[in-house]
Amino acid sequence: MSPIEHDEPAGLSTGAVARLLGVAPTTVRSWDQRYGLGPVSHTSGRHRRWTAMDIARLERMCALTMTGVPPAEAARIARDGAPPPREPAAAPKRPGPARGRSGIGLQLGDARRECKGLARAALRLDAPSLDGLLTAAIADHGLVTAWQEVIMPTLQAVGRKWESSGEKYVEVEHFLSWHVSSALRRSTPPVPAGQSADVTLLACVPGENHTLPLEALTAALAEHGLPVRMFGAAMPTQALLEAVRRTGPAAVGLWAQSRTTASRPLAQHVASMQWGVRGARRHPLVLTLGPGWAGQTVPGLPRPPGLAEALAVLRTAATDDTRRPVTQ
Repeated sequence: MSPIEHDEPAGLSTGAVARLLGVAPTTVRSWDQRYGLGPVSHTSGRHRRWTAMDIARLERMCALTMTGVPPAEAARIARDGAPPPREPAAAPKRPGPARGRSGIGLQLGDARRECKGLARAALRLDAPSLDGLLTAAIADHGLVTAWQEVIMPTLQAVGRKWESSGEKYVEVEHFLSWHVSSALRRSTPPVPAGQSADVTLLACVPGENHTLPLEALTAALAEHGLPVRMFGAAMPTQALLEAVRRTGPAAVGLWAQSRTTASRPLAQHVASMQWGVRGARRHPLVLTLGPGWAGQTVPGLPRPPGLAEALAVLRTAATDDTRRPVTQ
């Protein structure tokens, strides 16, 4: 059963259809006006509502244009139910990944409808639509939910597509990642000066270049008004230690995507660092973040499994001075 069939009998609005397809609402209206791909049924004086059959035609229009079919020809095929243009015979291809319910070859399963729209926009390399969809997802659901239920499932689906396609979709993954990073920064509010909470320091361990999860955590902390210092990819060891000494953070988050970059000695060393006057020395709470720490758990250091859990731990650490003094 198509996921569209679960929607209310009245159908979807133009804005909802645009989010589903991963295009701008003006694009949907343009296809209606130029090519006659509007709702089959329309009651005068009421907002236009799109049924499952209407949306199926638009989905075919999107699929055809992504393969290079000119828009006018794609619209004729989608509108009239004509077979797509025949391609020259090619050598048999190896079986690819199972097609997901999104109909675009990405395994999205039961993900939110916004994931399908993001995936379609990313596959088309459609920057304006992708920016609009990411901004809307964060505004509608909040940063944490948008990251966990919309952005991450889409990134993972694109990553699986790349891994199973002989590196055919590398440009899509890079394109989507860059726009996600931009959306996270746009959504990050400035933290007011004079905050009473202590700072959190976030960095990737040496040799680690995957920064997006830390960028999401940075934005989430700022969303809650908590000061944060983000140092990005592959932070050299000595630079990391110097940054800890200079900032005296309440907590340090160390991200490792791969087990080859996760370093237990480094995490333990950072956790043992102290500063302050004699008798009131303090030390940071160190979080080991990311899949690279799996199987390398550091005793006494929390390893939250996701963004929401990491945010909860860091919010407590940043506002609770009683947990960090070193016992003399």
